Amino acid sequence: MALKITSPAFRHNGAIPARCTCDGQDVSPPLEWSGVPAGAKSLALVVDDPDAPDPAAPKMVWVHWVLCNLPPDADGLAEGVKPNQLPHGTVEGLNDWRRTGYGGPCPPIGRHRYFFKLYALDAALTGVKRPTKTDLEKAMHGHIVAETQLVGTYQRGK
Repeated sequence: MALKITSPAFRHNGAIPARCTCDGQDVSPPLEWSGVPAGAKSLALVVDDPDAPDPAAPKMVWVHWVLCNLPPDADGLAEGVKPNQLPHGTVEGLNDWRRTGYGGPCPPIGRHRYFFKLYALDAALTGVKRPTKTDLEKAMHGHIVAETQLVGTYQRGK
């Protein structure tokens, strides 16, 4: 079975519920995954928006959430998961607000895409404390054994 990530809150390429955005409670959506390869030693999750600030003229990728060293036997995250509810050993990284934790969609203009990227790694990452997405990508280099993604969209009300 291939690595797969889904959410009970929205379908692939579907709209992320407002409660999971800056227009709602800004809570992380529930996530579920399956098909983690037998040899995986850890998982990593990155949520980012490649459409910032304007999907018609994107200038950057905005990072909303960074997690690493999730245990390979974890099968998801609850909606609105708090730091003390993360699986044991999980390391929270810095998002582009320069803080840990989930920061929900809050696009200034247009409908943006949000990529929930899950990576299975052949090692637990050592020496990572509050990594940025760039730090995490460097640490994961050569260790990714499987990856998958779920895409959600969001556009603020007019």
